[in-house]
Order: sequence, then structure tokens, then C-alpha cells
Amino acid sequence: MKTVTVVIPNYKGIKFIEECLTSLYAQEAGTPEFEVLVVDNASGDGSVELIREQFPQTRLVCLDENTGFCHAVNVGIQESNSPYVLLLNNDTKVFPDFVKHMVSAMERSKKIFSVSAAMLTWDKPEIMDDAGDLYTVLGWALARGKGKPYANYQKRVKIFSACGGAALYRRSVLDEIGLFDEKHFAYLEDLDLGYRARIFGYESVYEPKARVIHYGSASTGSRYNEWKTRRAAANSVYVIAKNQPLLQKILHLPFFIMGFGVKFLFFVRKKMGRLYLKGLLDGLKMSFSEEGKSHKVPFRGKHLANYFKIEGWLILSFFR
Repeated sequence: MKTVTVVIPNYKGIKFIEECLTSLYAQEAGTPEFEVLVVDNASGDGSVELIREQFPQTRLVCLDENTGFCHAVNVGIQESNSPYVLLLNNDTKVFPDFVKHMVSAMERSKKIFSVSAAMLTWDKPEIMDDAGDLYTVLGWALARGKGKPYANYQKRVKIFSACGGAALYRRSVLDEIGLFDEKHFAYLEDLDLGYRARIFGYESVYEPKARVIHYGSASTGSRYNEWKTRRAAANSVYVIAKNQPLLQKILHLPFFIMGFGVKFLFFVRKKMGRLYLKGLLDGLKMSFSEEGKSHKVPFRGKHLANYFKIEGWLILSFFR
């Protein structure tokens, strides 16, 4: 059995997938054994044919339609049986010691659920794209280090959650807390998973030595577009609804009003204010739907100390 299964969800990745797989298969000697599994979301752009022709050692699962990031990843996880699952975006290329450093960081403690890589900007690899994700009492998810020098992020530290664009997960914890919530479809699904793990008492860490260069927004076309804005707004509400107990929501309400209000003004300036509000409404509908309520993490007394720790994280990240 391989130590790691690298799961790559692919949707119209013809521009990037060759470089991504080439870099993966160029891992240096001493790297833990791994396999690569690509789950294709009905791309139809020739990327599947390219993989079959140039990378026959890659396992391929081809879906009949675009079911979204979360479902594709879950299919990949369910198709594998390794103790670790490494998620990787198709618009990335990794360094030769990438897998080795990800596994090494994970094996430092049984309490570690996920490891987030140092994601660097494609055209300026000295600049950070993501150094692990933070979450605040405002209801904001933040890419730690985005736009700042990689040289400033050389320490291994605890983070709120790992960025799913390049993250290693412990399978035994996934078996305990569940897989990605497919109601997200895409965006904030990695934050939701990390939040759930924290409720259960597990941690996430950032590993600076595990470097990956990331193009960013390859599937959606831009950082801010209509579909992404509405979807991310909906999911930001859903994350709160399913992970925070009622008392915590009540305590956070003034901060939510502030946080979502500022974001609304931000999107007004981008002429997408109404779209953002529609996304928030979508999130409320999703949260109060029968299916949405069934995904809510039930409050358990044994997790009370973990909720207090999470509260500390949310407040500390607000001041940061």
C-alpha cells in the first residue's frame, strides 16, 4: 500500500495538467511512496487524453458531468486506501521535495489532521499565494500571507485550516469527522473541513519547506467573477450555520453584521453588490434546508474545550 494518494480534481485543465503531473513524478529519492489519481469533471478539453497518453501510470476516474470540486475530491478519497491523502489543484507545479516535506510535517504528531503547503505565485514565486488559511470572528476566511514575500513565512506554525489547493489530510480523521461537504460545491469547503476537525480536537499546520507554485482561478477564470462571488458568499453563511452553536452565533452577531457589511461595500465597488447579497440569501436558504440542517455539526459537551480554543483563534485572527 502506498503512503500517500495524490488526488487531483480536474476541470478543463489542459493548459496546466501536463506540468503539474511532470513535477509530481519528478520527486526526489527518499520520497514516501505515492500514487496519483486524477478525477476528471467531464472536462472535454483533451486533458483526459493527454493524461492517458503521456502519464499512463496515473489512475483516472472520469465523471459524466461537472459535479464540483467537493464531489470530485470525495470520489478520489473513496477510490484510495492510503493513510494520507494529498489534494492538489491541477494549476500547480510542485518542487522535487514537496511530498517528502508534507509527510514529514504530518508525522510530527498524531493530533495533526492536515498540512498546508507554501503556495507561491505562478509568475512571482518569491511572493506568497497562501500560507495556510485563517478564520475570524467577522466570518471572514483569509489566505495567510497572500501577496507578501515568501521569505517572511519560513516558520512551521499552526493555522486554522489547510488550503485545499495543496494539502495533506490524515485518512483516519476523515473517517471520524466525514469527508468534504458537497453542498459547498466549491469554495470554503477546506475551511469547513478544518473547522470540523478543530471541533473534534485536531490541528492543522503550515509547512514552509513544502513548496508549490500556483496559478490560481484556473477553472473559474478570475479571482472575482459572478459565479465565484455568489457561491463564496453563500458558503460563508453556511460554514457559520453548520459549525457554530447557537450561543456562539448570538455572541458573534455584531461582528457578522460588521464583516458582511464591509464585504458588501467591497463588492458594491466592483459592481457586484446585489450579487453578493443574493449569495448571502442562498447561504441562508441552504443552511435552513432539511439537507443543510442535517449536515450541522451537533454540539457535544466533550468538545466544549475545543470550542473555547476555536473562539480564541477567531478573536486572535480578527486582531491580526
